[in-house]
Amino acid sequence: MSIQTTNKITLYSEIIDKARDLGASLAGIVNIHDLKSSPSHLISGKMVEFGGVGTKKVEGKKSGQVEFPDNAHSAVVIAVKHPFELPELDWWVKGLKGGTQGNLKLISILSELAQWLEKERNIKSIKPAYHIEHGAVYMKDAAVLAGLGCIGKNNMLITPEFGPRVRLRVMLIDIEIPSTGQINYDPCDDCKEYCKKACPQNAFDKQIYFSEEFAQNELPSRTGVYNRIQCNIQMQNDILNGKDVNVESKSIVGKEVRYCRLCEFACPAGKV
Repeated sequence: MSIQTTNKITLYSEIIDKARDLGASLAGIVNIHDLKSSPSHLISGKMVEFGGVGTKKVEGKKSGQVEFPDNAHSAVVIAVKHPFELPELDWWVKGLKGGTQGNLKLISILSELAQWLEKERNIKSIKPAYHIEHGAVYMKDAAVLAGLGCIGKNNMLITPEFGPRVRLRVMLIDIEIPSTGQINYDPCDDCKEYCKKACPQNAFDKQIYFSEEFAQNELPSRTGVYNRIQCNIQMQNDILNGKDVNVESKSIVGKEVRYCRLCEFACPAGKV
């Protein structure tokens, strides 16, 4: 879809304002060309295939490999804050739409935003699934390029307003809009790395990824000091410790998993 540059600037502001009106705590836009060149999208095809928690087995697809739809030209990135006093926003429940209450809220916001875009601006959207193998994109990279924050040493998105205590979702749209752009923000530069010390599986103890191996300087956890196998062990333990709960919307029993958030809680960024 083509539109004049001046109108794109106006449209950009309208989309961001509408997302916030619908309940997003933060919102930004990233151009698909920029997103395709982001660190995670570049490195994913070079890494050894990983089949841990958060991945899906899809025949004919490599785990972690992103496939962009031809009609996706930009991405709207939204975040909702996840304060300490609402841990249930991220409790994963089998049988609950969206998996978590936080994700359900994000899905609702983007659904309303998509309806508004098509009705009021004649812009079509694609709402990707959560998993990469089902059509998703790397949301943390998208959020950085959309101006929401930076990638921290805990390998999470860190925002100025809320630190790493946010939940993300992305929607693709069929119009090309310039990226919000990265912000000048880095709380990790002189931090004492509380996140690394908090990890129960010592996932930040040594460097796993190296620039020479992947031909790029931007690595997981910024410097490659992150072991996703160890992190996955913790998530598997969390699954084993899950408990049966009633899913009221479906009158069924589902399994509730409270995934570890210790590195997130330990981060001082965004704390009042």
